Amino acid sequence: MNASKILQQLMQQAGGSQKGGSSSGVDVKGMLSGLSKQLGGSSSKGGSSSGFDMKSLLGGGAMGMLVGSKRGRSMGGKALKYGAIAGVGVLAWKAWQSSQAAKNGNTQQNTAQAASEGERVEVLSGEYQERRSLELLQAMIMAARADGHIDEQEQALITEQIDALGADQEMHNWVERQLKAPLDAQALAREADSPQAAREMYLISVAVTDDQNPMERAWLDQLGSALNLPKEMTAELERQAQQAG
Repeated sequence: MNASKILQQLMQQAGGSQKGGSSSGVDVKGMLSGLSKQLGGSSSKGGSSSGFDMKSLLGGGAMGMLVGSKRGRSMGGKALKYGAIAGVGVLAWKAWQSSQAAKNGNTQQNTAQAASEGERVEVLSGEYQERRSLELLQAMIMAARADGHIDEQEQALITEQIDALGADQEMHNWVERQLKAPLDAQALAREADSPQAAREMYLISVAVTDDQNPMERAWLDQLGSALNLPKEMTAELERQAQQAG
């Protein structure tokens, strides 16, 4: 399975979207034009009859599909937190540093304590990076499904976009399973291999949800509790996601 490759591509897409384009090498506009036609919409007017906001999806590709498959909901800046995905590990770490500073009254971090928190996804390698990437992709997919509005057609389109990023057959099958698996915050939380992983999983979930949507807010609350994240930590992670944009 090549989960780390797919996550890196998504992070690059997310980073590129903040600059109005894509740095992943994927023809995002071409993809979205094709999606718009398949869905019976029109990207030329920035919208579609299917409920997709094609203008907001530009620069998104597979990332845009995950965020943009919410039928009938606003796709304003509040919902599109691409910056939080592009820098998920750094931002999750900053959230921990901020919480420690608030708790200890200074910005000096205990080296031993910091080491016990786990590494950021961006600096992991090999099987550790692959495992963390799977955790984050699973968190992202579950969060995208939290409002219950991804139908079978949209599931197929998301899978196609993941394939376009170079997913191998094992990865393809895994994504299809995740798009149909029951939403289970406890099971997802058990995949977290460190406190840093837990923070990243929550942060990336925040990035693809709208906390004004009751079902998505409920999912974030369930996940935060399952990950054993204190309320002040989830609040700080949400603040980091909002600031990143």
